[in-house]
Amino acid sequence: MGTAGATRVHGAPVPSRARLLRLPLTLADFERRGFRLDRPDERVLLETHAKSFLTGFNLAAKHWRDPHPALSCIEPSERGFAYEGAAMYAALRDVVSPRGGEAMRRLCEGTGDDYIHLIHVGYGWAGAVPRMPIPDTIPTTPLLRWLALDGAGFAEVYFGGLRALRRRWDREPTRRWQARAAGFGRALWFVESASVDGVTRVIDQAPPQARPHLWSGIALACCYAGGADIPRLDRLVRSCGPYWPHFGQGALFAISARARAGLVPEHTAAACRHLFGISPENAREWTDIAAEGLTGSPDISAYSEWKSRLRDMVTAPP
Repeated sequence: MGTAGATRVHGAPVPSRARLLRLPLTLADFERRGFRLDRPDERVLLETHAKSFLTGFNLAAKHWRDPHPALSCIEPSERGFAYEGAAMYAALRDVVSPRGGEAMRRLCEGTGDDYIHLIHVGYGWAGAVPRMPIPDTIPTTPLLRWLALDGAGFAEVYFGGLRALRRRWDREPTRRWQARAAGFGRALWFVESASVDGVTRVIDQAPPQARPHLWSGIALACCYAGGADIPRLDRLVRSCGPYWPHFGQGALFAISARARAGLVPEHTAAACRHLFGISPENAREWTDIAAEGLTGSPDISAYSEWKSRLRDMVTAPP
């Protein structure tokens, strides 16, 4: 049947550690994670997203050859999180498969293209697994591959909490670190249970070079995952101060990802109207325009330029 302690993929033995995992939904519990617990409504919302991620991982593990029918059973507003989790599984499987990249290619096919941004982010989550090497390349659009660094940054802080954030926020501000730091900010929104005062206090303690990227991640998280009504959104904009262009760029990333999937939750649409005075589909067009001439480049400088162009488009806060 196969090598002891291993299963087989296309006739070749694959280590049992990739057989793969099944992730318990208790990993989403904020009390277990050590996250803020005094905001019950926001906690339920964000824990639901985390459970959708874990469910997506487990569905992909069970149906990796054709994950889309199983993932399509997830509530549409939660499906992006499920695809993100499925991508983490795909990354882990591709590390040990003799046909590296196959699981990722299958996930990106068909309806997976609607969640292509989330898939790239989820691919980076695999970096949170100890001693698990992650391939340097992702077999899809070169520009989007760098979203995996955002996912890796999110995973570091989601699993490590504020202690992990404070260990990592004063690293040398290379382009790779900057991409990762935006993921730190996204995770901070979960750690603080969408508290405006909480995230502001933490970011104010961060080194100056980390603050703009943390605010970018906060905007992406609140506009995609939710947890901030218009008054809270205004407070976030005031709190980010001179980092508004980074905040605006993160918001545009979130809105564009929701628009691509064809289902924009009301909190995302309301944030789009309030922050930019445009529709979510217009926001998606902005991100596409900003990416013109960059999509084929595998260099991280193209990814940095993409975000820089978007910052130039959001010159003034509402």
